[in-house]
Amino acid sequence: MQKEYTLSQIDEIAEAILSQTKHKIIVFYGDMGVGKTTLIKILAKKLGVNELTNSPTFAIVNEYHTPNDIIYHFDCYRMEDETEAYDIGIEDYLYSDAWCFIEWPERIKNLLPNTITEIFIEKREEEKRFIHLKN
Repeated sequence: MQKEYTLSQIDEIAEAILSQTKHKIIVFYGDMGVGKTTLIKILAKKLGVNELTNSPTFAIVNEYHTPNDIIYHFDCYRMEDETEAYDIGIEDYLYSDAWCFIEWPERIKNLLPNTITEIFIEKREEEKRFIHLKN
């Protein structure tokens, strides 16, 4: 999937991601402020999360519950190296069969399994984004 979108279309984008992803581990690439966390919040809502979701910038990982599943939302921005990911038990999360949404995956690239969906978001104009989904 490759598509340009605005914030008013984000629900549609989230639905397209969920219908097209082949994997429950989804990694998000994009510059700071491009909308990764906003998109993850909508994805969590579409999966059935009713609680307030926010960025796990300082906690590194937040856990959310749906009626049928668990979602782990990672923000690896503050990780200095992959050792920190090992310290939080990242392998347990990644191989738990739960949804894993990972921001700044380049910080832990050697730890990611081969079966992931990659999402690249880039800012085109102030209100426009371009998304590329790669399974």
